[in-house]
Amino acid sequence: MPHLSFAGFPHKRYGGALVTAGSIFALGVGAGAIVRPSLLPESATAFDTAPAAASDAEPAAPVGTNSHKFDLQTVYPAEVVRVIDGDTFQARVQAWPGLSVDTKVRLRGIDAPELHARCADEYAKAQAARAALETILAAGGVTISRIGIDKYGGRVNAAVATRDTADVSAALLTGG
Repeated sequence: MPHLSFAGFPHKRYGGALVTAGSIFALGVGAGAIVRPSLLPESATAFDTAPAAASDAEPAAPVGTNSHKFDLQTVYPAEVVRVIDGDTFQARVQAWPGLSVDTKVRLRGIDAPELHARCADEYAKAQAARAALETILAAGGVTISRIGIDKYGGRVNAAVATRDTADVSAALLTGG
């Protein structure tokens, strides 16, 4: 398969492939915005990550307006791809029927020792935390919810549950 790059645009043979790929990408983004407008924030700068207070007095947003907040209560099924360390794993999240997203998920409320430790004791604790997370996630039925943007780019912060464990973060803290 030939390597495609921006330099291929003027080339008759490869330029069409890049234009086609770019068009398909743009159509996908547009379709995603139309299909799931409720996931869009009110402003393009930040999500409202504060938990919504359950109140019957709060009126519902009028239909057809873009005044929806990011739904923190939605539960997404996830397939564990690999465990990175004691508080982070890579997952394939089912965001919508037929649409999966690969992302790194950091457990909400957990800060496990890092595998790139400075001493042998910390490294041993980091390996134990990673093994504990692998064991819990191996039960299957993994779901993520209360998704937020993590302080480090490239991953999300979420509450995680499995078939056997309602709160993976709490189980790890209880287990030490």
